[in-house]
Amino acid sequence: MQSHFGAESMAHFHGLTIQDTGGTRATIDAIKDRVVGLLPEVDRISRSPQPMSALRVALQCGGSDGFSGITANPALGVASDLLVGQGGTAILSETPEIYGAEQLLLRRAASDAVAQKLIGQIKWWEKYTALNGGSLDNNPSPGNKQGGITTILEKSLGAAAKGGSTPLTAVYDYAEHVDVPGLVFMDTPGYDPVSVTGQIAGGAQIVVFTTGRGSAFGSKPAPTIKLATSDRLFAQMPDDMDLNTGDILSQGVTIAEKGHEIFDLIRATASGQATKSETLGLGDHEFVPWQIGAVM
Repeated sequence: MQSHFGAESMAHFHGLTIQDTGGTRATIDAIKDRVVGLLPEVDRISRSPQPMSALRVALQCGGSDGFSGITANPALGVASDLLVGQGGTAILSETPEIYGAEQLLLRRAASDAVAQKLIGQIKWWEKYTALNGGSLDNNPSPGNKQGGITTILEKSLGAAAKGGSTPLTAVYDYAEHVDVPGLVFMDTPGYDPVSVTGQIAGGAQIVVFTTGRGSAFGSKPAPTIKLATSDRLFAQMPDDMDLNTGDILSQGVTIAEKGHEIFDLIRATASGQATKSETLGLGDHEFVPWQIGAVM
């Protein structure tokens, strides 16, 4: 277990069962005692200067609209390129939502092994959906369709834009530890809480979440920066949206300029500036591990 989790010791790993601990209440009390015992060590933790190369940022898009692929997502792609240029890591995910646009990533693969791993993940999803009576090329979710997205290809083209233009340096399985810098891909479902949980488990410290439908999303322990795709959405949800990208269309702000603005916000958030979701206290219920197959 020590080598699997990369821990220096086993002091923080504890196992117990309700039966052996004496029942539900006794188990809860035992867990609380363990947590209280960790508090002195937690209190000794302090902030310290870190290079941008130490930053891993999870790229996410919630419910999309007709603006997602031309405002928030490509602007986030510019920010991703800037992060990678500083030696950091941008983690793209949601395999069903790059389907049909995977060539945009495969042609940028740093090696044949990287490309083949991504192809293998897509083939797994094709088989998985077929076994469950579905297909990957079906229409997107009702929220996406209400936002103006008519096919999964439209969704995928916008989603892939979050990855910018740098080489794809590595492909990871769900929740696998991310240890290669640059633009990387992690195999996850399209369901945001499950996808973000895998990215954070892999090492992401910040989530950047584009939304055209107004997803009120937060995540702990990684702060979530939400990018509104339109002026209307930003004005409608000022307490939830961290940054407006709608001015790319309404004010003529360039995608490059907006990308730099997003990058600056990522850096400020990493330095302690609170996101809107943190201010609202969101994120306690967004830990949703991926359950594969039937639950028995």
